[in-house]
Amino acid sequence: MAMHIPLNTPLQQQIDEFIAEGASWLPPDLLRDLLSPIGQLITTGAAGKALKEGAQAPDFTLPTAQGLAVKLSDLLTQGPVVIAFYRGQWCPYCHLALRAYQQAVPQLQAGGATLVAISPQMPDHSKALAEKLGLTFALLSDRGNQVARAYGLVFTIDKALRRAYLRVGADLPTFNGTDAWDLPMAGTFLVDQSGTVRLAFVDPDFTRRLDPSVIVTRLNELKG
Repeated sequence: MAMHIPLNTPLQQQIDEFIAEGASWLPPDLLRDLLSPIGQLITTGAAGKALKEGAQAPDFTLPTAQGLAVKLSDLLTQGPVVIAFYRGQWCPYCHLALRAYQQAVPQLQAGGATLVAISPQMPDHSKALAEKLGLTFALLSDRGNQVARAYGLVFTIDKALRRAYLRVGADLPTFNGTDAWDLPMAGTFLVDQSGTVRLAFVDPDFTRRLDPSVIVTRLNELKG
């Protein structure tokens, strides 16, 4: 489904409009199955296990879509780092979020920050996504969700729901290069130069994303 939503629309409004449109063409049972992990994550309190504000961000080294190694501690020598975890190329909510974050890149750079986005998908899929959306920031491949696990974000799609994901082209083993059906909750973190998390947003509802304007505001507060 094509998304014809103005770029200047607030991110959550973009997502809500997309969901409303999807409800009109996706079979109700399919939509229910695709969204059902949200209820499970809320029930289990999964987001409570995620990295919190004030914690030290685990260091990592991950490859870009071009195969270059990026190390968090190296980025932090240059300034704060914004880390956005997303599910993958197949996720339309992630498309909207990454597109909105791309718009905010000049403001983040003005605040001295570097933006990176992390998913479990293989580099080729990240490269295709970056080209499709015109992304200029690094998309990092966290194969096996090792970094996402260190940040407390990983959950597993139940076997009963995997057929629904396959119906919409979300063949996670193919995208991620493993047999696992693990995904990260969509989380966004602002890490200062000491490695301390100064903003942490993790919502078990993957249709809820942090507007980049909130990150820009917090970044400016850190500078002040």
